[in-house]
Amino acid sequence: MESIANYQVLPNSFFTNRPTETIAQDLLGKLLIYNSPAGQVGGYIVEAEAYLGTTDPGAHAYQGKHGRANDPLYGEGGIIYIYAIRGFYAFDVVTQIVDQPEGVLIRGIQPLLGEDIMRQNRTRPGFELSNGPGKLMQALNIHDTKMNYQHFADSPIKIIKDYCKTPQQIVHSPRIGVRTATSWQDHYRYFVAGNPYVSKMRKREIDFDHYGWKNELS
Repeated sequence: MESIANYQVLPNSFFTNRPTETIAQDLLGKLLIYNSPAGQVGGYIVEAEAYLGTTDPGAHAYQGKHGRANDPLYGEGGIIYIYAIRGFYAFDVVTQIVDQPEGVLIRGIQPLLGEDIMRQNRTRPGFELSNGPGKLMQALNIHDTKMNYQHFADSPIKIIKDYCKTPQQIVHSPRIGVRTATSWQDHYRYFVAGNPYVSKMRKREIDFDHYGWKNELS
């Protein structure tokens, strides 16, 4: 598929009034689109992590931390929060209401739109294109925070209601690279079982027939 012209963006209400963990799981299979200067690129969300605000030791807002860098997290649900970490950029969707700083990190996408452009942006073979948060941002060619605070309706980045896929199975696991006390029960990473664009997916676990989707060939 080269591009999509007609679609409905997920409303802000999708990202509020229910647990962030539920929102993260419901994002799996949704289509993320970036209308980039080089053309439309994007793919199906296959991996996401929930971050639960001021009580979550792994969250940017833990214990009420609030500064210029993480200020978008304190905005309303449905806005964009892009941040730099360990030399790359990552993309979060803010959830909940103003001053309840929770969000969902998009960790991996299965390419659908503009894959040739994405492979020019990130010249890595096969599934290495977008199987991690920094990798997918490189593939989209996003290297700044200029879209912070923007709603999907107004931003070049869209997460849409149309063209969804349904996972056969959603797996829960600890978040990657998050170190917390053993008393904190971290199971807030969610991914499509068997999808090769999930970070750290072992080859023997990949569903090469369906990529982990219900009743659909990849």
